[in-house]
Amino acid sequence: MALFKKKLNKVVEQLCQKKALKTVFHQTKHDEPMPSVAEIAEIINLLKAVLFPGFFGPAEIKLETMKFYLGASLDKINAKLSKQIKRGDCFVCSGEEASCFNCENRAKRKTLKFIERIPFIREMLAKDAEAAFEGDPAAKQVGETIFCYPSLEALTSHRIAHELFKLKVELIPRIISELAHSKTGIDIHPGATIGEKFFIDHGTGVVIGETCQIGKKVRIYQGVTLGAKSFPLDEKNNPVKGIKRHPIIKDNVIIYSGATLLGRITIGENSIIGGNVWVTESVPPRTIINQKR
Repeated sequence: MALFKKKLNKVVEQLCQKKALKTVFHQTKHDEPMPSVAEIAEIINLLKAVLFPGFFGPAEIKLETMKFYLGASLDKINAKLSKQIKRGDCFVCSGEEASCFNCENRAKRKTLKFIERIPFIREMLAKDAEAAFEGDPAAKQVGETIFCYPSLEALTSHRIAHELFKLKVELIPRIISELAHSKTGIDIHPGATIGEKFFIDHGTGVVIGETCQIGKKVRIYQGVTLGAKSFPLDEKNNPVKGIKRHPIIKDNVIIYSGATLLGRITIGENSIIGGNVWVTESVPPRTIINQKR
């Protein structure tokens, strides 16, 4: 027992050294805890029930009682999301502010602006569901794509996260995108801009980078990467951040499975990118890119 305590104390001393804590220790600012991943997952579930009533949340919801149900749900979302946004802001806070009063008000304002965007989010998701139904001959009805398809699961999270990202909410959008990533295998950075009627068929292994711009009626398949080339380095050999480094995909483009598109290139409208190709240069409109035989 004495030997165990001696070794235990040694390990504790090593773990508490400043050098060992440099990267892995997070000290909360103003005693504000970290954002709760479980609470954020609950917020997403509440939002799904608002965006798709009857599909998620209470199955017995009726049109005549919907106003009361949605009002109560949005009230919960407002309280929960405001708290998480404040925590996300405190996560990146320099700690110089003497009070969290301004942070709390800012979080409430951002939450209200987000809630005002929910009708737009629903409109975009309804069009995504239509695109999934139109793009997949195996789908029997639009509702099937809402209830079952990983594409709609990932896009629901993305369109929520993207609106928060545009409001400069810290950390929370990334948590939302990674929750969807772990659930669906589809990795969409919350900064990516995606137009209406977007469909990811099958979905597993899809990667869409932060500065991607995707137009209307675009369809992609599993294993597609819309990524960046190697990062340029600054004078201190650190990666240069904040630059537009991912592809621009114009309207009506189809990208088949396993294709890899890298860098700030443009894929012209109505083009088709075949499976398992590697594209690092822009493609003109109405072009078909296939593997060389």
